[in-house]
Amino acid sequence: MNKAKVFYASARVHKWKQEDSLPGKLERLLSIAELDKRFEKDEWVAVKTHYGSHGAHRIVRPVFLRKVTNALKSAGAKPIVVDTVRLNGYDYLEVANQNGINPLSVGAPVILADGLFGRDNILVKAGRILGEVAVASFIHDVPAMVVCSHIKGHINAGYAGAIKNLAMGGVSAQHRTCGWKCGRGAMHSIGEGKLFWDEEKCQLCYQCEEVCPLECISFEEGKKFVYADERCWRCGRCTRVCPGEAIMHEQADPEEFLRSLTEAAAAVLSTFKPGKVLYINFLTEIQPECDCMPGADVPMVQDQGILIADDLAAIEQASMDMIKAAGPLPGSAASDKGMKKGDDILKELHKRDYEIQVQAAVELGLGTREYEIVNV
Repeated sequence: MNKAKVFYASARVHKWKQEDSLPGKLERLLSIAELDKRFEKDEWVAVKTHYGSHGAHRIVRPVFLRKVTNALKSAGAKPIVVDTVRLNGYDYLEVANQNGINPLSVGAPVILADGLFGRDNILVKAGRILGEVAVASFIHDVPAMVVCSHIKGHINAGYAGAIKNLAMGGVSAQHRTCGWKCGRGAMHSIGEGKLFWDEEKCQLCYQCEEVCPLECISFEEGKKFVYADERCWRCGRCTRVCPGEAIMHEQADPEEFLRSLTEAAAAVLSTFKPGKVLYINFLTEIQPECDCMPGADVPMVQDQGILIADDLAAIEQASMDMIKAAGPLPGSAASDKGMKKGDDILKELHKRDYEIQVQAAVELGLGTREYEIVNV
């Protein structure tokens, strides 16, 4: 297979000119992408991003999303900025607004692709691990998409980029009939996905209760852990914030989780015709954790820039390689661990062989790991 072209604009600014700024360079990247040849006149195009969370602000900034929607409109298309429900739908739209993502700032409608209640979705066949997943109905039905991904670390995936953006962001948390078992919780869990509480380890810090997006967790008389099993999304946030490891969750092993991510991403992409999806990876403010957590740590490495490609595996591999080549920033989670330039920061931090997801993408026909960087 021939090498895929991945177009790259560095975050460094050497001239005090707008066109040499990172937003200016994004404009040039988008012009090279020839959007008018990819998308039809008046064609609806989903601009898939992540709206962040209460306290999490290191998302793809509105100024970049505006450049994307402007370029799409100039090409004659009709962009709609989308994400799926990660919190209560009304609250999540307010989070987006607080993070600066609204129709005025991004120049396009801002919607929830699976409706305010997160149940507007369609079952799509996946693979061996997942069987089928509930793809958000708007993403399922829209004919084209630009996937704008903030590159970062992730406690389960190790690396979170476009694959995770498609998998966790294109699939709803639950379906009306099969609940979380065909939602994004199926990637996190095995079996019944039960939560188990170890009273002796519990520090009664109540962080699990505070982080739960559905307010499923409570403590009877302030001491006994209780959760609403029928409403729980199995997102695993409670286990991630517990300082004493008092909450345990029936989770898939790391490799199965990473492969399930790619399965879900492939299911989402199966609803589009070839050539109708473009990927933009933003290697900026590369924090150690996901944008869905209630906070954002300082970046682990310096901003690298922006990548754009139509090959999913190639752009992910290029993003991973750039992070591996970058040195850790002082005062970050990476430097706290004593890492130095040349260390695989994400692997050392999260103890995950995160490149499994890219290899799985190749195996599923979603591109090649062989790429050529074209500097813009």
